[in-house]
Amino acid sequence: MTPTQRHTLTLAHSPDPDDVFMWWPITGKIDPVRKDEHGFGVVVEPPRLDTGRFAFRAMAEDIAVLNRRAISSGDLDITALSMFTWAHVSERYQLTACGSSMGEGYGPKVVCRRGEGGRPARAIAIPGIRTTAFLLWRLWEEMREATPDLGARGEPEIVELPFDQILAAVSAGRADRGLLIHQSQLTYASLGLEQIVDLGQWWGERTGLPLPLGGNAVRRDLDARCGPGTIGEVVALLDLSVQIALRQRDESVRYCMQFAPEIDRAQAERYIDMYVSPLTVDMGPRGEAALRRLLDEAARLGLAPAVGTIDIARAHR
Repeated sequence: MTPTQRHTLTLAHSPDPDDVFMWWPITGKIDPVRKDEHGFGVVVEPPRLDTGRFAFRAMAEDIAVLNRRAISSGDLDITALSMFTWAHVSERYQLTACGSSMGEGYGPKVVCRRGEGGRPARAIAIPGIRTTAFLLWRLWEEMREATPDLGARGEPEIVELPFDQILAAVSAGRADRGLLIHQSQLTYASLGLEQIVDLGQWWGERTGLPLPLGGNAVRRDLDARCGPGTIGEVVALLDLSVQIALRQRDESVRYCMQFAPEIDRAQAERYIDMYVSPLTVDMGPRGEAALRRLLDEAARLGLAPAVGTIDIARAHR
């Protein structure tokens, strides 16, 4: 390979504010709406960092779509995915220590129309059956079924929708319950909805651990395809991107708000504080312990294969 040749790697992430916040220093800023013929974002401003022998092409896509793609084709070099989904693709993808979304006593919420929390649910709108939020809801429902005081309940119909359509579905009565992720967790009350449970709070009270919701993963074959040491080089760039985004917080927040026009600056700041945390910079031992607990729970319910060793790719500092 000549010095001028570069490897172009795909970097797929959710269009929610925290993912958008983290990766623009190495992908460049992309238009929140326009995409090219392959589904990649149209670059409107070049990368801020020198990424050496790599170029990164950004794709902003709903997390349920990325989960399905990781399971079906696994063709994306770097991708956001739900931690629940990673259990199904751990042989193909390695999680990185940076880039995780973890809740500390907060997380996905189950909501209903105001005053209807005591009624049986006929349908619940969810953001995807492979999302960690759905796994948490199943765990919470299992606990409720095991609590005699709550009585027996019928199984509600599962309605899969893009995350940004769930609030409208519940508000309009097309679903009795909504399972909220991303910025919808901040805006539901304005539509006349109320919280039934914060699954992140429930998880924290039950386990004493943070809630590992989403992760960033790289294909395990990058070294074979692009040369020895590639995974280490790529992870170092990902790590640096998160750090630069945090250091240039004002610019990062203004950029990510373009992907979530329904929230104001104060809500954007709050969301970033929630999901671009020290555990995002490096999940560390607490994050790994939480991930281990989550995956063990998924395997116990028979919803995911058991995962052996959890090997996390880290940048060498």
